[in-house]
Formats: sequence, C-alpha cells, structure tokens
Amino acid sequence: MIMGEKIKHKKLYALSQTDKKHIFSIPLRESIKIGKREYPIFLKSDEKHGTYILWKNRRYPVEIVRSRQNRYEILFNDVSYNFTVETPFSMQRRTFLASSVKGKTTEIIKAPMPGKIIDVLAKEGSTVSRGEAVVILEAMKMQNEIQTPVAGTVKRVHVRPDMNVMKDDILAEIEPAVK
Repeated sequence: MIMGEKIKHKKLYALSQTDKKHIFSIPLRESIKIGKREYPIFLKSDEKHGTYILWKNRRYPVEIVRSRQNRYEILFNDVSYNFTVETPFSMQRRTFLASSVKGKTTEIIKAPMPGKIIDVLAKEGSTVSRGEAVVILEAMKMQNEIQTPVAGTVKRVHVRPDMNVMKDDILAEIEPAVK
C-alpha cells in the first residue's frame, strides 16, 4: 500500500474451513454483536496470561499456531480453528475461480517439487478439509506438508512412505464435497 492511499474497501472476510463467510468491518471494533445486543470485547496480552480475549470479565486464551499467507490456524480457548482472511477483491476472484471449476469432479494433488515421501496422512475413503495436510514430502532436508486445496473425500492415494517422487507426480486424488 502506498503512503497516503486510502483503503478502498471497508470490510474483510474470514472464511472457515467449510467456507462459511464472516464479515468484519474496518476498522475493527472492540465489540461484538449477538442478535441486537452489542458486547464489549478486548484483545489483551500480559506476561502472566499470554494473549487472550477478555469478554464478560472472562479470559479466553488465544494463540496463533500457524500462519501462511492469508491462512491461519489459531487456538481459542484450547479449540483449534482454521480460516483465511480475504479482501472483497480476493473474494470475487475466489468466487469466479470456483464457478469456473464447477464441472470438475476430481482434484489432483501433484508434487510441487522432487523429493521423498515421509508420511501419507490421508487414507483412501477418508474425508479431508480444505487446507488439511495429505502428504509429508521431504525435499532438500526440509519436510513440507502438501495440503488439499478442497474439502472432500480421498478418492485415491498414489504414493507410500519412502517413495521418491518427481515434480508434478500425482500424490492423491480428492473428490470435492458437494456444496
């Protein structure tokens, strides 16, 4: 963003793993609205309690477990949540791309680089969420989680542990969940 440039959009979207959309206005308010009532809410941090949300005089611990681009995994009150944060423009793009692949029946997950399969986390017939790791691929002494871009059912797994793969080798096939 260029200095002095105004933000064109006044809202952000948070999408859950199941693509449930939550709209947040910018700037973020220090309150939440449930029904017609508005409640004050505060994000705080101190040495004794770490980071937490204070709501109705109760502390709810918050920890960012993983963040990657616009995808986040947080622990809130010891429950894990995965979500993405999208701008209105990226939501339009996402909707357009989703509409262009409606007829697609199988999502192919390919190796992004050559390497060795360390672990296969998904089994054929199992249900996976978008962003869930399917395979652990070791490349250049680093272990990489290969994640599924869609929620659905694992149709076929093409690899097994200790197998070497080349870039673009098929790792798994996912049958997208019907929305």
